[in-house]
Order: sequence, then structure tokens, then C-alpha cells
Amino acid sequence: MYIVRETFIAKPGRAGELAQLMKKEMENWKEFKGHVLLDMVTDYNKIVVEYEIKSLAEFEKMMTDYKKDQAKSKSKKPPKYTELYQTGGREIYRIV
Repeated sequence: MYIVRETFIAKPGRAGELAQLMKKEMENWKEFKGHVLLDMVTDYNKIVVEYEIKSLAEFEKMMTDYKKDQAKSKSKKPPKYTELYQTGGREIYRIV
């Protein structure tokens, strides 16, 4: 089992909007087992999406499926969330 932690630094004044957008997106993901976190005591405007996956192969498949869905999308604009953050990163941890 693994924990994936995706961290975003939102544009000033957009953290709440980004967190709600991420929460809504995760609600559409049937298998989502995790949390959307909004900063309390950390860097300003930080949003963390943390979730569990069974294997790295599952993560790769999830990313491939996401890219296919984006390619099929009628809109050629990037997803809305890309307008709301300045920087971000992803960490993957193995649960011991």
C-alpha cells in the first residue's frame, strides 16, 4: 500500500476555491480513499490531496486513464484547477 500526497500552493485568495474544486473532483472518483486538506499552520495557500493506492501499477494506470479522459474531452482548455495554483508537487510513500 502507498500514500500519494499532492501539494499545491494556490494563487493568493484562491486556496478555498481550489480545495473545494479538488474535493468535488475526488467525490467523482469511486475508489478515492483519502482527504483534501486546507492549510492551518503551514505555508500560506497550501492545499494537500492525500490518498491511498494499492500499488504503483495502479497509480500508473490511474494517470494513463486520466490523460486519455483529458484527450477525449471536448474542451481543449486545461482543467480549471490549473488556473488556481502557482506551483505543486507529488510525493509517494510506501506504508510499512
